[in-house]
Amino acid sequence: MYLRQTPFRPRPCADHRPARHQRGVVLLVALIILVALTLAGVALMRSVDTANLVAGNLSFHQSAVQAGERSTEVAIAGWLQPNNTVGNTSLHADSTANGYRALRDDPVGNQSWDAFWNATLAAQAVTGATDAAGNTVSYVIHRLCQTAGAPHLANCAKQPAGINSGGSFGAGGIAPLTNNQVYYRITTRIAGPRNTVAYIQTIIAL
Repeated sequence: MYLRQTPFRPRPCADHRPARHQRGVVLLVALIILVALTLAGVALMRSVDTANLVAGNLSFHQSAVQAGERSTEVAIAGWLQPNNTVGNTSLHADSTANGYRALRDDPVGNQSWDAFWNATLAAQAVTGATDAAGNTVSYVIHRLCQTAGAPHLANCAKQPAGINSGGSFGAGGIAPLTNNQVYYRITTRIAGPRNTVAYIQTIIAL
């Protein structure tokens, strides 16, 4: 009797069918991770760019402040001190060429100093040449008096009695007036690179 043998063909295991589904899930997870890494890289680049921009702006601002301080010294040494001598009446009247006003002039109402400068002070200011850092400095000197003329007749600002805060150039504040000393306010405007604009005000007693 002849018996025919059929080759044994194992049935596919139940674990083999979900393999395709598992490969699809791995692809989806990989895509999600890739998107997350891309977003993280973009955020990191933006953060670095912002940090560089802030650092650059701080550098430009510091450069502008230093240029303004040098201009303040020029205003003091070039005009105020040479004319602050006995018998010299140059400081009793305006001197447009030297950016000097013998009486105070302040913003009106809610007017900002920037608007006040553009409307009034720009025409009175002395503007120097642009320095190597690209800063253009202008300054105006105001004698803190109500009118022009001799200080004792011009109703000038005075330190209240009993207050002593150190030297006029010291960090402690403004020195009390002695003898015929008068307060002067130097307003300096610095226009630098990247539209940097800074203002420095210094009050001295001479």
